[in-house]
Amino acid sequence: MDLRYSDADREFRARARDWLAGNIPNSRRPPGGSAAAQFDRDWQRKLHDHGWAGIAWPKEYGGLGLTGLQQVIWYEELARAGAPHHINTTYVALMHAGPTLIARGTEQHKAFHLPRILSGEALWCQGFSEPNAGSDLAALRTRGEIDGDHIVVTGSKMWTTDAQYADYQELLIRTDPQSQRHKGLTWLICDMRSPGIEVTPIRTMLQDEHVNSVFYDEVRIPIGNVVGEIGQGWSTALATLSFERGLGFIGDQLELYERVCRAIDLAGKVRLEDGRRAIEDDGIAQRLAALKADTIAIRAMTLADIAESDRTGMPGPKGSMMKLLVTTTHKALSEVVGDIMGWSFLEFDGDRSNNPWTYEYLWSWVFSIAGGTNEIQREITADRVLGLPKAR
Repeated sequence: MDLRYSDADREFRARARDWLAGNIPNSRRPPGGSAAAQFDRDWQRKLHDHGWAGIAWPKEYGGLGLTGLQQVIWYEELARAGAPHHINTTYVALMHAGPTLIARGTEQHKAFHLPRILSGEALWCQGFSEPNAGSDLAALRTRGEIDGDHIVVTGSKMWTTDAQYADYQELLIRTDPQSQRHKGLTWLICDMRSPGIEVTPIRTMLQDEHVNSVFYDEVRIPIGNVVGEIGQGWSTALATLSFERGLGFIGDQLELYERVCRAIDLAGKVRLEDGRRAIEDDGIAQRLAALKADTIAIRAMTLADIAESDRTGMPGPKGSMMKLLVTTTHKALSEVVGDIMGWSFLEFDGDRSNNPWTYEYLWSWVFSIAGGTNEIQREITADRVLGLPKAR
């Protein structure tokens, strides 16, 4: 990757900055519920109608087909403008369901679903984790029985983000009852309006109902909704997870730098109990300096990941290393801000806008689980990047 900005890159940044300055929503995103989902749909529709949807998607599928460096520029400008956060109810559709369909779906899948994802018409959720198969995804037990031209699904999924608002789900099930672990799995497109689906929201410490349990009682899904091949779903799931762990968190990766800069500004304003400004405390100043260095390193690693993805067409296992670094940096930043703010850091009413720092701290714990726990990311890094012996 050529890290020098071309005239086209500079022109793209100026155009993106100008558009965002005049088009980010005037109203705050609602803290949750159907109003938040509608806000996300509306924002995605606006991006679509003005030609900013699917920046990383190939042009033949409705995207912009931008270079890796231009993708970085776009996310940097989103963070700079304070535009709606990309991890919202459109995230699963845009960042891994859509890319999975582009990589593994049939032409019929692509023709029907991709335009609806880009326009915000269709929201997606992920049906991977189960009550007893979260981090150990290969232990999932939700079963699918082939009945003519349908697969009949029975079982349950857990931690299903925004399932109550989703139109479709990327669903991983076991279609071979005799199979074990990674074998005999199938990746399906599940219409969330199908008879037999029950969604039960779970209230979290963020004081929202962001995640859900989903129960399937003999839900009939057409065999035509299989992505990949029946019984070969683990391969398709790995593609999905590589998008999620690789470029799926690129917005978070680049936004971290802006958050650290805001934390440094905060430390220059807030006074500690002894009357000093927080930035005058050597320990706090050193921690903030280290975090700023980490976010600069994260940007460099993001560029390297994008370059690899441009070469191969798929994110590689180094995405797990990146997600681990972003997660730990995110949490460390929240902790130092807590030390800066003192007791006011604990004041949280569930509305992110009222105290974004506390929300980000609570979200950092979710982030350490979403897309695979930190322990799983370490295991993948050791196995697939470093080539170390597998843990027993």
